Amino acid sequence: MSSSAPPAPTTPRRSLLGRPVDDGPRASFSQLMPYLLEHRTVLSWVIVISVLGAGASLAQPLLVAQVISTVEEGGELGGLVALLVGLVVLAGLLSGFGHYLLQRTGEGVVLSSRRTLVRRLLHLPISEFDQRRTGDLVSRVGSDTTLLRAVLTQGLVEAIGGSLTFLGALVAMIIIDPVLLLLTVLVIAVSVVTVVLLSARIRIASRKAQEKVGDLAAAVERAISSVRTVRAANATEREITTIHEDARGAWLQGIKVAKISALVVPISSIALQISFLVVLGVGGYRVAAGDIEIAELVAFILFLFLLIGPLGQAFGAITSVNSALGALGRIQEIIGLPSEAEGDTDVAPAAATADRAAIAFDDVHFRYPEAARKTEQEKVIAEVVGDASDGGDRERTVLDGVTFSVPQGSRTALVGPSGAGKSTILSLIERFYDPTEGVIRMEGVDIRALDRTELRGRIGYVEQDAPVLAGTLRDNLLLGSPMASDDDCVAVLERVNLLEVLQRSDQGLDAQVGESGVMLSGGERQRLAIARALLAAPSILLLDESTSSLDGVNERLMREAIDAVSADRTLIVIAHRLSTVVDSDQIVVLEHGRVIGTGVHADLVRDVPLYRELAQHQLLT
Repeated sequence: MSSSAPPAPTTPRRSLLGRPVDDGPRASFSQLMPYLLEHRTVLSWVIVISVLGAGASLAQPLLVAQVISTVEEGGELGGLVALLVGLVVLAGLLSGFGHYLLQRTGEGVVLSSRRTLVRRLLHLPISEFDQRRTGDLVSRVGSDTTLLRAVLTQGLVEAIGGSLTFLGALVAMIIIDPVLLLLTVLVIAVSVVTVVLLSARIRIASRKAQEKVGDLAAAVERAISSVRTVRAANATEREITTIHEDARGAWLQGIKVAKISALVVPISSIALQISFLVVLGVGGYRVAAGDIEIAELVAFILFLFLLIGPLGQAFGAITSVNSALGALGRIQEIIGLPSEAEGDTDVAPAAATADRAAIAFDDVHFRYPEAARKTEQEKVIAEVVGDASDGGDRERTVLDGVTFSVPQGSRTALVGPSGAGKSTILSLIERFYDPTEGVIRMEGVDIRALDRTELRGRIGYVEQDAPVLAGTLRDNLLLGSPMASDDDCVAVLERVNLLEVLQRSDQGLDAQVGESGVMLSGGERQRLAIARALLAAPSILLLDESTSSLDGVNERLMREAIDAVSADRTLIVIAHRLSTVVDSDQIVVLEHGRVIGTGVHADLVRDVPLYRELAQHQLLT
């Protein structure tokens, strides 16, 4: 777990229904430091350049005063003017080079934060993805990390060099005229107090703005990923309206940030103008009274500009840092979540047994909070209608004492009505989740004692929705077998009757399949997913409704392909079509999370009423 500091307590906001709304985590500056220290070498050079630039800037008012004095005395100006011009050019060059280094480092901070966040995201437990919106997670990687760049490019490190200029100008002004300095400090103090009071509001408003951007990204992702369903339901305009509302919410929060920032930005300008007028008026009086020389007044005014400049940088740094900390809070929220493997340290695997079954379930129970299963829309509906049955403390049992064994090299089918727990069993074998109670063993060893990478390397898994990745046929096939040759890819496509897809385009394996495999039919997507699993040559193959989208001809061909691969591996198949599994070595019948029968087709038809009903419904008796 991350050692990030806990969020500061705040007064909870209220939703439209009067319930508390969490403002989300707040990042501290200490959580930002690791991202900066990763680039400490470059930042050190930036600080050195800033110091040199500050020195060149501080020397200029002194030279101007010397020029004025020399003119009053009638001396030569050639050397002084050349030196002054040289200092101006040097300060400009140092500023430009330092700006480049800061921009470069800012991009580096964004890159490292994105790498860290993506690594954590893709190692999160599956349950986290069940509860979070994809668009919001994408927004954290894209939009939130971008704000970290502002920490460097909009003043933080520049403010370090600026602080040296500020201190140098302050010392020089004390030496020239303490009275004028005191008046200047009073004006500046008022502006500083105002900025400090506004900074907390900037951080809160910025974080809320990023959350609204996350809502917008989630809404767009949902609409685009389901665009065919939306069109078919004539819901396009309703989706547009929903997205427009989210876009307006993001816009309103952005306006709030702009309003608060607009109060900060002119403060430095107002402070400079008031200070300038005070110094000009009082300084002119003191020159007339003979308390200071005209050259000293000019130098004081130039130092005043050097004093106010870093103050403006500091104000900008406060704004950018608070905006970045609001975004960093959302980033740290994800980074602070435990990874899938971190929870394994708390697991005590059961002792190994002599049973060498490929997979064995021993009194397995599984349940999870009902609230975690609901979509965001379902949660809103439940809140509006006051559905008391959806309490977060109520848990739903999915598997209730499941026990069965899968012999090595056999074909086992899981059948039963929807919601019986069939797909959950495959998820438990893959360790997407761990059992609440009981033990799952692979060749006699509790799978919780096995490294997840090793476990999943021995298992091929084809999900019910048969996801296909955007890219080419080759990209999809090599996902789990990056070293496979083109000949291997072609051979496995032939085994699942996909040579037609391969020959459909002159690009062959480089043919694009489209976003989510849109260029393929439903059956072709399923067969491609099976081909991808087969290419990895796993010892155990899990097929979740692998023939659900196939027509009669392709179903027969798929059954032949499954028959061909079952000779040297263990198969666990889920199917609603009993015709695809009647010849299995073993059929496990589930209902309401319980095993109500195990055996071959003929025995189950005779002994298990539910299976007999399913078989009669599908004309298999």
